[in-house]
Amino acid sequence: MSLRNIYEGYQIFEAEDGWQAIEIVETKNIDVIVLDIMMPKLDGFSTYKEIKKIKNIPTIILSARSEEYDKLLGFELGIDDYLTKPFSPKELIARIKAIAKRSYQDLDQFVYQDLIIDFKGYTIYIDKQEIKVTPKEFEILTYLVKNKNIAVSRESLLSSIWGYDFFGDDRTIDTHVKMLRNNLGKYRNLITTVRGVGYKFEVKEPNL
Repeated sequence: MSLRNIYEGYQIFEAEDGWQAIEIVETKNIDVIVLDIMMPKLDGFSTYKEIKKIKNIPTIILSARSEEYDKLLGFELGIDDYLTKPFSPKELIARIKAIAKRSYQDLDQFVYQDLIIDFKGYTIYIDKQEIKVTPKEFEILTYLVKNKNIAVSRESLLSSIWGYDFFGDDRTIDTHVKMLRNNLGKYRNLITTVRGVGYKFEVKEPNL
């Protein structure tokens, strides 16, 4: 089952057991995994071991088991974070954001057909020609690309790029996205509008 959190801009895939979680990883593009230890058919630690054989995906263990042994075992296996129940949903979101941000720091560029986005060089190329955009347009594009195929709310864009103390409104985002689309030319349709939510950078076969 797929659920979309329109406030945080995440698309969530839920697994009923460990084997289903592995199947989701094999068929979906997953950026962060949140695993419980006590799962049917295959426990969280065993599930994580199997997933590591497929892909190296940042993982948070979320469990009622707070014993030091479980935490140490998790970190020895290579998990990124361990959060015990009960927990604050806001804290979980904050940890997911922190892990996702770290996982993207090593990415130098995004390539799709003749479109190249150089994150570190702060430049965009189409057909080997540099495309001029404003700093805010580049930040919006970067945020959308790094959340590829996920609906991102206007509120998330405002808070992440302008900051929570920004006093603008949704029209600020819409105006910048319009200019960004114009600058992207033949790739303008990669940025789709999600009615009532915000925007999505949508590619069928991203090379990231």
